Amino acid sequence: MKLLDGFVLRTFCGEHIVTSESAARVDYSKIISLNETAAWLWEQVEGKDFDLDDLVALLTDRYDVDAQTARSDSQKLLDKWIEAGLVG
Repeated sequence: MKLLDGFVLRTFCGEHIVTSESAARVDYSKIISLNETAAWLWEQVEGKDFDLDDLVALLTDRYDVDAQTARSDSQKLLDKWIEAGLVG
């Protein structure tokens, strides 16, 4: 899968927000706010094909987290991205 074109990660007042590059595509009822780790993951996979295992590897390589926790957290994040229509 891949993050869909037309969405960008922006930081406003310390908050990481995913927005559309086109005002016509913005659905303000589904503003996506990411925490520091989720924003970092977004930056790592932006423009690349990736899957759940890639997210898990990124987390376990960077943070002191076991693979099971990283997999669970990555799946939850990925589910939110899919539900919001950010990946395809």
